[in-house]
Amino acid sequence: MALLAGLAALTLAVWVTVSRRASRPEVPVGEVIRTVTVERGEFVYTLRLSGTTEAVQSRAVLAPMLAGSQLGSLVITKLVPAGGKVKPGDLLVEFDRQSQIKNFLDKQAEFRDLVDQIARKQAEGDAARAKDETELKQAENALKKAELEVQKNEVISSIDAEKNLEALEQAKANLKQLQETFDLKRSAAKADFRILEIQRDRAREAMLHAQHNEELMSIHSPMAGVVVLNTIWKQGKWGEVQEGDEVRPGVPFMQVVNPSAMQVRVSVNQADFLGLGVGQSAEVRLDAYPEMVFPAKLEQLAPIGNNGQFSDKVRTFSALFSIQGSDPRLMPDLSAAVDVEIERRANVLLVPRETVITENGRDYIRVKRGLGFEKRLVTIGRRDDLKSVVESGLQAGEVIQRNAG
Repeated sequence: MALLAGLAALTLAVWVTVSRRASRPEVPVGEVIRTVTVERGEFVYTLRLSGTTEAVQSRAVLAPMLAGSQLGSLVITKLVPAGGKVKPGDLLVEFDRQSQIKNFLDKQAEFRDLVDQIARKQAEGDAARAKDETELKQAENALKKAELEVQKNEVISSIDAEKNLEALEQAKANLKQLQETFDLKRSAAKADFRILEIQRDRAREAMLHAQHNEELMSIHSPMAGVVVLNTIWKQGKWGEVQEGDEVRPGVPFMQVVNPSAMQVRVSVNQADFLGLGVGQSAEVRLDAYPEMVFPAKLEQLAPIGNNGQFSDKVRTFSALFSIQGSDPRLMPDLSAAVDVEIERRANVLLVPRETVITENGRDYIRVKRGLGFEKRLVTIGRRDDLKSVVESGLQAGEVIQRNAG
């Protein structure tokens, strides 16, 4: 009997224990449970965008394009260092001008030689014309004399008369030939002279081009500002331009910027685009100087997107934020983060983001009940990287499991 009574008591104890465990949610054995209390507060949803700083007012400086020159590259002999302050008209860069000076002197010598040739040609032409005009005048006089001699044919012998007629015909033929050759000589001389004039004009243009190219070897600042040196491809790698480098014509290697007005250009994906609007406030943080924070304002938002980098179906939009404020360290081409306030809600239920469990498209939170936790279905609204807004399913003051996931 005593044995049966003991077995009955043991069975009853086991049944009570199992019943109690079945009446409360399971808690993983050995796990450290961290909890947090649901509270009401203000939720600010901020969108972070990445971009690059640029000056509102800037002028690009390009290596000069040389007229009529086949020069492959230009060598920098003098350069204002990065960050240097300049005024309008200050020298920014100077290139090696020796080849341009030599080219100008060669073209100048060629031009002067052609000018001298034209002068000699003009003098020779004038002398030849005078000689031909003299011969033409003599032929005219000879013809007149022959005509006078022919008038005597009635009173002289027939032999002399025949000679006079032959002399007249010869004088006429000689005059006609001289007249024809005179015009041909003048046309030929005019053509030769014109050829020299064309050569002279071309030589003058080449000389002026060479002179202009020599002047282009010095570039002066178009505005007041700060010098920013671009990175260029040199010696097989990218690097900031410096004295002694070779720069190809037309390559932008420098900027002059006005640092008092800066802006940030960012790319916005199509999911975040609809949340932005011109005039929105933002904050700009520079990656190089994390402690610096500048207020900003959305000034421009591109209405047409560009194809994404990895897919034509994904579109990105360009946006421009003006920076309110200035700092000597705030320069172009600095990577920056722009935080845009999209939404602000007061007196809402807030929970840490990691407390939310998502299963099959539904959100759950483990809520403390008694000695354990129950998984409760909730409705989550807006969320950011740290917090989530609970629209329904929880009340302020309830304790929830923090490391629920």
